[in-house]
Amino acid sequence: MIDRPLFIAVMFLLAISLMMTYSLSVYTVVHFEYNSWHFFARQLMAVTLGFLSIIILSRFDPDRWFIPLGISIFIFFFILMFAMQFFPSSIVRSVGGAKRWIHAGPLSIAPVEFFKIGFVFFLAWSFSRKLLNRGKMEFIEEIRAFSPYLAVFLIAVILIAILQKDLGQVVVVGATLMIMFIFAGSSFRFFLTLMLGGAVAFVGLIVAAPHRIERVKGWWAGVQDTILAIFPFENMQSLRVDVVTKEPYQVSNSLNAINNGGYFGVGLGNGQFKLGYLSDVHTDFILSGIAEEFGFFGLLIVTFAMLFIIFRLFKIAAKLTNPVYYLFCIGVALLIGFAFVMNSFGISGITPVKGIAVPFLSYGGSQILSLCIAIGMVLMVSKKRYQG
Repeated sequence: MIDRPLFIAVMFLLAISLMMTYSLSVYTVVHFEYNSWHFFARQLMAVTLGFLSIIILSRFDPDRWFIPLGISIFIFFFILMFAMQFFPSSIVRSVGGAKRWIHAGPLSIAPVEFFKIGFVFFLAWSFSRKLLNRGKMEFIEEIRAFSPYLAVFLIAVILIAILQKDLGQVVVVGATLMIMFIFAGSSFRFFLTLMLGGAVAFVGLIVAAPHRIERVKGWWAGVQDTILAIFPFENMQSLRVDVVTKEPYQVSNSLNAINNGGYFGVGLGNGQFKLGYLSDVHTDFILSGIAEEFGFFGLLIVTFAMLFIIFRLFKIAAKLTNPVYYLFCIGVALLIGFAFVMNSFGISGITPVKGIAVPFLSYGGSQILSLCIAIGMVLMVSKKRYQG
């Protein structure tokens, strides 16, 4: 028997996604003279394909299909992320020098969304074969054992952060990798070393890209008064910046939308900040739109649903005896959790906005379908849980 609570929670968020896509895209529809059902129809198609993927995959025998499917996803989308850089502009359009989407007629696909699922599978499959039974290792042994995975991740950084200019996805994948290292048996010392190295690399990627520096400056401009008030030293005031960019404007309107919603919201369809004040409200800022139209309690329900999905994934993992299944469920939970936290922090101004979609909620067929495939694979292996 598959895990029905997980399935129901996922379908609940997908239903919310459809409802909010129609409500929050109203300004974009009018501005670009689209049909009023333009975004809803596309999201409905993605949700339908995702639903069918969950149903079909959950019925498969994991002992026969899980590993071949996971390997296929990892290899195919790894190669596709590299190959798409050489595709003609008619198929892969460059936006700001970055090639992130492959277009085929009215459809588009973001390979990185599927690669994340494949990468988590690769880690789970390889860790279970090479690391779980090695016992306690010396620090040098750990470096040797984990270095191949760091090399694969470095290639992913080049493909995603440098060629696609998408640092947010790298942060999600990198954070997932570090936590999975712990579940695979790495020491705390190795974990801290990775964190230090990751922080240095993260700063380096920001400094190397002027648009990221501007984004950080824009974020700092919005929070500097609050932070510097805690440290009222004269030499600290030199850290002030005077910059006006799109991001503080976005975050400011995001916070205003959340505030306007109050406890119970202004009602479905009655939001004001979606009317040209807050762009991407049905994608990256969908939580702000939910907060305005359904209020604090509506946002709380969505948050509880997301946490419940993560909880069920960990609970399924805890009852699996197969290490590949166990690690994969943990990896999927981490991907969902980190993406949700990063988006939440971004729209509330705690961290710079990273352009990370809210799992199961944001408009976008690739993230919906890829996560549904992951959930389908989890439900597939959930049938192998021991009772207890």
